[in-house]
Amino acid sequence: MSSPFVVRATHQGVSEFQPRSGSSDQIPLRKAWVSVVIENPYVGSYHADLSEMIEWGTKLGHSLGKLATQVLNAPVLSYGKGAIVGMGGEQEHGVALLTSLFGDALREEVGGGVAWISSATKVGAPSSAIDIPLAHKDALYVRDHYDAVEVRIPGAPMPDEIAVICAVANRGRLDARCGGPSAANIEGKDGLR
Repeated sequence: MSSPFVVRATHQGVSEFQPRSGSSDQIPLRKAWVSVVIENPYVGSYHADLSEMIEWGTKLGHSLGKLATQVLNAPVLSYGKGAIVGMGGEQEHGVALLTSLFGDALREEVGGGVAWISSATKVGAPSSAIDIPLAHKDALYVRDHYDAVEVRIPGAPMPDEIAVICAVANRGRLDARCGGPSAANIEGKDGLR
């Protein structure tokens, strides 16, 4: 495989949610996702060594992180990642593209982050939906940033494709009030608190 991946399509989406009238916090919640649909070169045969796919994650992380930041058009405070593998591939193909190499590249593009990046992967038919989990980029335990973005790509992934997805948000949930550590109290030492 001479090139890292063959891109067949890119997709993106953004949603903005307005605070309720009377809420003390009037900052809208923006969520954005971007996806690249790539050819899966491992369709139809088993490969014990997925190190080449893992390495490709670096380029994907940079590309999707940069694009997600542009689409969000606001500072990134939450992030998540995921993949839908077409029916001819294996879930492990999606996981291989989203390892720490992808995560490190994504962090660079969104302005840093020390927290583990939540993820979801699955094998699915074209137009399958997936919920990409979101969590605070600097402190995983900040409960008010636990959220998700639903992604559905019309007509993708085909059986020989993988849709790799990055999701970002500018803040936590609107009117969050279920307790736990807050973003205002982040220590930023271990990616958890």
